[in-house]
Amino acid sequence: MTENDIRICFLGESFVNGTGDRTHLGWTGRLCQTLSQLGDRVTYYNLGIRRETSTELLARWQQECDRRLPPGCHHRVVFSFGVNDTTMENGSTRVALPRSLANARQILSVAQQTYPILMVGLAPIADDEAQNIRIHELSGHLAQLCESLKIPYLDIFTPLSQSDIWMQEAAAGDGAHPDAAGYVELAHLIQAWSAWNAFTAL
Repeated sequence: MTENDIRICFLGESFVNGTGDRTHLGWTGRLCQTLSQLGDRVTYYNLGIRRETSTELLARWQQECDRRLPPGCHHRVVFSFGVNDTTMENGSTRVALPRSLANARQILSVAQQTYPILMVGLAPIADDEAQNIRIHELSGHLAQLCESLKIPYLDIFTPLSQSDIWMQEAAAGDGAHPDAAGYVELAHLIQAWSAWNAFTAL
């Protein structure tokens, strides 16, 4: 390992995966591309799984990271999850709000004992205003949780819900996921975040 080697795991669901982006970079790939252009040697693991809930992430995240982030490397972990918890199925959300928060607390409190971590918040969708209300509510609770755990949290719901690019691309796609320009916008929000810049400084 050289001094500027960095290994980053991004864990979450379809927005982490970059679903909808025909360049297949999403926001995670763009962040790591920029780090590489700045001279860092980046090993980048996109561990986003479509339709995954926080309950499913809880069951896998630790093994995923432990296999990819050996002792001795500059390791970083970024979480972004929760939108799928708010999806209605059979008359109720896929994961109830108290369970979502309990899952998040367990994931984040354990992860921060081993790795430097950040949490990127929940993105809005374009085709279900009722779900956006639930997403916004969960985002607020997760922000409070992260504050209590002293973990940096970035609210992306507010700026992206006001973004014509994000919302129009999501509406033109599957109703939830934008194309490349939307993910560029999200990547720019994260790159302007002081916590991200401190997190990736070696």
